[in-house]
Amino acid sequence: MKVSNILVPHDEAAAAFIQKMKAGELTHADFKRVRNYKFHKKYFALLDFAFEQWEPSGQLTYQGMPVAKNKERFRKDLIILAGFYESTVNIRSEVRLEAKSISFAVMDEIEFERLYNATVDVILRRILTRYTRQDLDNVINQLLAFT
Repeated sequence: MKVSNILVPHDEAAAAFIQKMKAGELTHADFKRVRNYKFHKKYFALLDFAFEQWEPSGQLTYQGMPVAKNKERFRKDLIILAGFYESTVNIRSEVRLEAKSISFAVMDEIEFERLYNATVDVILRRILTRYTRQDLDNVINQLLAFT
């Protein structure tokens, strides 16, 4: 039995690339199992909503300069608080926590689902304290319906 079409292009650009390949030509490829993109979007809708609802307390200046909320820092802090981090040490010998990467290549579907649920728990405990899990799920599903 002859197997053909082993490589199936994802889009037109990939198809064009495969068409240009020559027999015997060496090519390197990284193959990754794609995580559920809709769930990935749901996670970012959750982060965006929580970020909009969050109001920092305490000093909002540093050395006389105003300090603003930062969505990337917020995302990393939630990941750390959810328990998905690596401990590192800086040049001053201080321990720092670095958020784990959530890239498709690094975090599989099962771990990403654990991260999502742990992030929801952190958000409900620290930011949306008057919400239930069902309330938050309803809001996120409504937001996704608009995208």
